[in-house]
Amino acid sequence: MKELVILLILFFTALPSLVAQEWQTNFEDALEIASEENKPIILVFQGSDWCAPCIKLDREIWSSEVFKKYAADHYVMLQANFPRKKMNALSETQTKANAKLAETYNKQGFFPHVVILDSKGNVLGETGYKKTTPEKYINVLNTYID
Repeated sequence: MKELVILLILFFTALPSLVAQEWQTNFEDALEIASEENKPIILVFQGSDWCAPCIKLDREIWSSEVFKKYAADHYVMLQANFPRKKMNALSETQTKANAKLAETYNKQGFFPHVVILDSKGNVLGETGYKKTTPEKYINVLNTYID
């Protein structure tokens, strides 16, 4: 009985890491992972607490099991979040890093803005929110990837 309880605890402790979307927040780390794993980077500019289309994109696409499973094997996910509510404020370092990414990859200030990058940081394509299925969104992202 004791072994069963231990196994259940281990299973439920590991479960979130198995299904959670692994988002990078550091551009240099994302580049390194993309290079090592030969994957493109999906850079997402979002306003997680104020941008309705950003919230829909997260709920309908990024958080779907279909997308999470596919992304784990095919993409490096990089998030540049721009929350407005004080309770969701990022560290000063992260805020500056996200602003630097925006200067380079989102000069127009679109939200949500999804930029597909190669492992060197070169832009392969750009898109945004689309009312579609995770499978179709994956197809859109993949049209930009060689």
